[in-house]
Amino acid sequence: MREFPSCFGEYGVQVADSFASGANRGTQNVVTCFYKSKLAGVSRMITVTWCKTLGGQGLSVNVHDTSSECTFKLDMKPWLFWKKKGSKTLYAGELKVEVFWDLSSAKYGSGPEPIEGFYLAIASGCKISLLLGDMAEEAYKRALSSFPPVGCTDTSLISRREHVFGKTFYSTRAQFRDSGRSHDILIECQTVGKEPRLCVRVDKQLVVQVKRLMWKFRGNQTIMVDGCPVELLWDVHNWLFNPSDNPAVFMFQTGLPSPPTRDNALGNKHNIHSSTSYYQWHQHTVSSSSTGKCQDGYGFSLLLYAWKSE
Repeated sequence: MREFPSCFGEYGVQVADSFASGANRGTQNVVTCFYKSKLAGVSRMITVTWCKTLGGQGLSVNVHDTSSECTFKLDMKPWLFWKKKGSKTLYAGELKVEVFWDLSSAKYGSGPEPIEGFYLAIASGCKISLLLGDMAEEAYKRALSSFPPVGCTDTSLISRREHVFGKTFYSTRAQFRDSGRSHDILIECQTVGKEPRLCVRVDKQLVVQVKRLMWKFRGNQTIMVDGCPVELLWDVHNWLFNPSDNPAVFMFQTGLPSPPTRDNALGNKHNIHSSTSYYQWHQHTVSSSSTGKCQDGYGFSLLLYAWKSE
């Protein structure tokens, strides 16, 4: 079985804010996205973390330089309206970075990310490098930046890490290619009874079914999405053998080579004897995502922490 590759490596595990690090119940409602973008003509890693707490919403932006990084944090309390719109100047080494945001009319779903009525822009030299949200015109006016040519972008989402919750079913959406569409992902895991099993569906189509889950609690399998191979890796050991407050972990990864292994040579898609835990899966670097391509853009990984709710 392939070692579970993480996408964070030298950059990612240190998402420099307290609400974005680790996988535990105290930080469960968090989404972290890793972007490869050009700032001042140089490729940089940008990390955006959204958080939802009892006290309100949280936002953190990291811009990583080769030798340094700059961090912007925003805690939005319901009673502090003024913090929901503004700008901030940061420095990553010699690079001047400007962050613009307007979340004053943002609408949220069940997760920590806004879904409409907002923008978050990161710019350098009057050029927006990363723009999130559906208020592009307002963002470009605020940043005094001109619109880029249609279809021209220097930014790719290379990794997304999020937490999902449920009793048996766990769902999310993901876009595996820059030019592709978003797909509905549904994970069904039956851990009680005599025959625990795992099913994964993409757009309602069954792509993975694992029976005898007590023996195959860790494994990987290649599926096809948008005509490209996507490696799906899972670890449900916690659900089966460690019923404390710990999640199962799933990763969808594009752009990875498939080196020949004894298991692959024998046609075995599931290695059931690996001792790899999801903590060890965080040892691979973001660079692995940026080296493999599927027709366009960088490789992409989606890492899901799946929590059982009572």
